[in-house]
Amino acid sequence: MVLRELPPSSPFASDDGSAAPAVRSALEAYADGSGSLAEVVQALVGTRVLVPVMAELDVAGTAVRDGVEHTVDKEASAGVVALRAPDGRTALPVFTSVATLAAWRADARPVPSDVARAALSAVQEGWEVVVVDPGGPVTALLPRTAVWALARRLPWVPAVHGGGPSARVDPDVRAAVVDALRVVREVVEADVAPGVRAEVAVVLGLVPGLDRHRLDAVLAQVNAALAGSDVVSDRVDSLELRLRGV
Repeated sequence: MVLRELPPSSPFASDDGSAAPAVRSALEAYADGSGSLAEVVQALVGTRVLVPVMAELDVAGTAVRDGVEHTVDKEASAGVVALRAPDGRTALPVFTSVATLAAWRADARPVPSDVARAALSAVQEGWEVVVVDPGGPVTALLPRTAVWALARRLPWVPAVHGGGPSARVDPDVRAAVVDALRVVREVVEADVAPGVRAEVAVVLGLVPGLDRHRLDAVLAQVNAALAGSDVVSDRVDSLELRLRGV
């Protein structure tokens, strides 16, 4: 395939539109299980990505990847598009090369951007996640915490390390959760585990005898305490609550 040249006025004018070798290798390792999402994010640091711009998108469309349909919305007058992920969050699609962008939408115009600037733009738009190469061959969904880290040019340390049976929550995240919940008197025990519906599960042991009304009030206090923790907010993409013994 002949790659289209980027505009000569661009600071990336000498870029031939191909993926950075380190990014390509990190994505391939992520796909075959020998690498992690954190390694993909680290490889992206300091690289160029391509943001798709559509000349016309009057009606929302869809994009399908791995059997999952994403709604495509026109989100800005310039034609920058966003993907509506199945969980309802809005994602900025970025591409590692002209080839992967063309495989997704041949009519999209590639606008080169430093990955930090693209991440910051997503944050400023209120788009919580970034999808790398949604048309494949390897797609990576960067969670809110990774997007924030890229935007601030800081290292990203995921809240959960590893996958499958060996997955574990980072000790600093666990300590922050336990510390945040000390103020909730009805919580007699707190722990964390890799989540099922969310990234991290907070496992709670509560005082016995709470009726439904009081239980709801306690859970509201738990949510408020967790939201007030800077470490939890910065490090955890999403939380679910589990009651021990329930």
